[in-house]
Order: sequence, then C-alpha cells, then structure tokens
Amino acid sequence: MIFSRSFVRHCIVATALGMATVGAFAQEFRIGFVNTDRILREASQAKAAQTKLEQEFSRREKDLQSQARDLKAASEKFERESPTMADGVRLSRQRQLVDQDRDLQRKQREFQEDLTLRKNEELQLVLERANRVIKQVAETEKYDLILQEAVYINPKHDITDKVLTGLSSAK
Repeated sequence: MIFSRSFVRHCIVATALGMATVGAFAQEFRIGFVNTDRILREASQAKAAQTKLEQEFSRREKDLQSQARDLKAASEKFERESPTMADGVRLSRQRQLVDQDRDLQRKQREFQEDLTLRKNEELQLVLERANRVIKQVAETEKYDLILQEAVYINPKHDITDKVLTGLSSAK
C-alpha cells in the first residue's frame, strides 16, 4: 500500500498534536497519595482512640493477668503436692485446674474479640474523619485523584502531612 506525502504529513501532524495533548493532560492531572498507616499511627484522633481503648480494657486485662498468675501458682502447688495426695483428691484438684484453665482461655478469647471489635470501630471513625479531610484537600487544591494504597509513590505526591494537619485542626 502506497501513501501520498500529504497523507503521511497529516498523520505525523495528528500524532504530534495527540502527543502534545497527552502531555498537556498529564501536566494538568494532579495525583496525591495518603499513607493510611501513618494516619492511624500519628493522627491525634487515633492516639485518643488508643488511649480510650486502653482505659476501657485495662481493668479487664489486669483481671485476666491476675487469674493467669493465680492459675499458674495453683498448678505449681498441685505439682508439688500431688505425689502426697490421695488419688480422689488429686483427680478432683486436677479437674478443677483443667476447668479453671478452660475458663481462663475462654475469657481471654472473649477479651481479644471484644478488644478487636472496639479497635476496629474506633479506627473506622478515624478513617471516616480522615476521608472527609482528604476530600476537602482534594477539592481545595484541585486534585484529580487521591490514592490511599500503592506499591510505590513518589514522595512529591504524598499529602499525608496535609491530611494530618487538617485532622488536627478539625477537632
């Protein structure tokens, strides 16, 4: 197939114009990145949520630690005294220790589940606030796209500091 010179020139001009348009588009298209992990570590709301959770669960955690110490002490006492115990007493005490251990493990699982649930609730609130601030920054500074997860990001696109500042001023 043979093309005329004017057709080839038109194709070259169209390609050049297309490339110029893509270049102009790329310069106008603003991308930002927010490091969510950093928000959850450094935001004052996240720190306040962590303190709130510690206060809410500290008493229960101390009770579980105390129960674990008591069970350990009882087990050690049983180990020392079991050779001199009557068989019936030894079996009874052994069952009692097994039941206490099972109860303690159940309470520890429930504690962990409750803590995880509350932690997720509190972090969700922080993320919702952060997302509102991210939208404000995007609208104010005319970003076209804000990413929260990426394999690699050039630090010049990182707006996490702006979001942290916005969160601290939005109290």
